[in-house]
Amino acid sequence: MELAGIYVALITPFAADGSVALDALEKLAHEVLDAGAAGLVALGTTGEPAALSPEERRAVVEVCAAACAGRGAQLIVGAHGGDTRATAESLAALGAQVPQAAAALVTVPAFLRPGEAGTVAHFRELAEASPLPLIVYHIPYRTGQQLSAAALGELAAVDGVVGVKYATGGLDQAAVELLAAAPDGFAVLAGEDAFLAPMLALGAAGGILASAHLATARFVELAAAWQAGDAARARALGHRLTGLALAAFAAPNPAVVKGVLHAQGRIPTADVRLPLLPAGAAEVAAAHRLAAELASGLDH
Repeated sequence: MELAGIYVALITPFAADGSVALDALEKLAHEVLDAGAAGLVALGTTGEPAALSPEERRAVVEVCAAACAGRGAQLIVGAHGGDTRATAESLAALGAQVPQAAAALVTVPAFLRPGEAGTVAHFRELAEASPLPLIVYHIPYRTGQQLSAAALGELAAVDGVVGVKYATGGLDQAAVELLAAAPDGFAVLAGEDAFLAPMLALGAAGGILASAHLATARFVELAAAWQAGDAARARALGHRLTGLALAAFAAPNPAVVKGVLHAQGRIPTADVRLPLLPAGAAEVAAAHRLAAELASGLDH
């Protein structure tokens, strides 16, 4: 299995009555796949999984799995749990529901801060029992735990761990070291939207992105440009997409993305569930304008 390209971390759209708008989710899934996305990520941070009931989470996964199966695309699903045992149970349930999934996205243990040795032991145990390959979700500003390049290298060597979603808030030394020494079969995927372009330039396999909802084809074009060695085109497009990514995160994710999708008529409401709040009108307007410019090709 190879993980490469742009994966859209799907939002969970809500209807006016507060229920999950599964029809809008299905339409959105097909739109981004039609635009060239390599696959979908269901129940990632962008999908507000903590605010969904077990039944809602299951329904979201079923819609995304059907869309990917119909298009020959890869499905990545977030697995959640407060400790190793609970996460293993989540992985077992996902494996039973979607055995064809490409991988499960598993966050570095949050809040507990078990240290690097504990984190590696956590993933070793999960990988040994998991019915699905694992992608480590490294996002220290949410988990409270930074990982060194050495620890990331240990995780990359674990059988059954096939990649990392790298979202540290910047392009740091550990990322540079990891990209220089990542083993075959281990995909480093940019998880910080604004740093996709430099990560690709350094050899990242692709990205898992929320802002790719808003200009999917252009993000796909950026990845292809770096892959083809067209640095001039990649730099120019990367600068524009970085601007969109920054605008998309001007409020807590996924509020701005949902606001723009609603303004585009692609989802029925811009609603998020508490404790998140909707993005402001100015934040949505700024991202909407940038998305429209990218769609019209004004950066050529």
